[in-house]
Amino acid sequence: MPFPDTSAPFDADDGSSAFTVAALHLHPVKSCAGLSVPEARLAATGLAGDREWMLVDAAGEFVSQREHPRMALIRPAIAADGSLQLQAPGLAPLQLPAEPLGERLRVRVWDDEVAARSAGPGAARWFSECLGEPVRAVRFEAGQRRLSSRKWTGEIEAENAFSDGYPILVVSQAALDELNRRLAARGQPAVTMQRFRPNLVLAGLDAHAEDHLDELHIATPDGPVVLRLVKPCPRCPIPNIDPDTAVPGHEPGDTLAGYRADPRVGGAISFGMNAVIVEGVGRRLAVGQDGRGTVRF
Repeated sequence: MPFPDTSAPFDADDGSSAFTVAALHLHPVKSCAGLSVPEARLAATGLAGDREWMLVDAAGEFVSQREHPRMALIRPAIAADGSLQLQAPGLAPLQLPAEPLGERLRVRVWDDEVAARSAGPGAARWFSECLGEPVRAVRFEAGQRRLSSRKWTGEIEAENAFSDGYPILVVSQAALDELNRRLAARGQPAVTMQRFRPNLVLAGLDAHAEDHLDELHIATPDGPVVLRLVKPCPRCPIPNIDPDTAVPGHEPGDTLAGYRADPRVGGAISFGMNAVIVEGVGRRLAVGQDGRGTVRF
């Protein structure tokens, strides 16, 4: 099946598509398990609390499920005081403070070197035991600006914490439903949205409608939130890792390869769209809020 024509409008009446916020997901520690939340404040770097922590090796390079699938089993919870509580099989729970006071470090996430604050030796021992390799837990240092590629964001200077490169990842629920329909036709089990690690899941759109949209306009009690969809999300092998067992496989990647090769990202398999913030920092997104997506021409 050829990749859809991104110039095709969805709504012939007014050129926009209605949707509802179906789910919000945070991933407090990059590449560890995520959690669903009923609402989240929009920060300059994306959803507040998302990917503010990261694990690094002895050289200060970030580590992920690509090298350590077991990271999928590290499960977070956010306490009322903002601290992070983590659980992993075979280990006592670990608590990370909201504002760590450990060593200041320079760490690397992809091509960016940024400032971070260590969670200290106790956290390092816990994560190292979990992964079987020396690692440290670090928190993104406030007051610095790590920007998305201007090739995709244009005039917008989009800030990030430890996300791969963009502040918010958007996926339609119908995209997952279509994938599961295709998996069933191949005799494969269904997968959950956990595999794709989005921040914002939208209901009411056609499958992969997000590919065509330009901006998302969401009404909140605090005022409008406007997100611009700027780049398809090319997929690495992480969606092939079962989030419940940390066992790698070949699906859903094999099925996606049959219909999601995307010429906009050099033929890579894409699923979801990376978004940047146009308006709404400080406002709160919540499950059930309504919005409309404008069409990219």
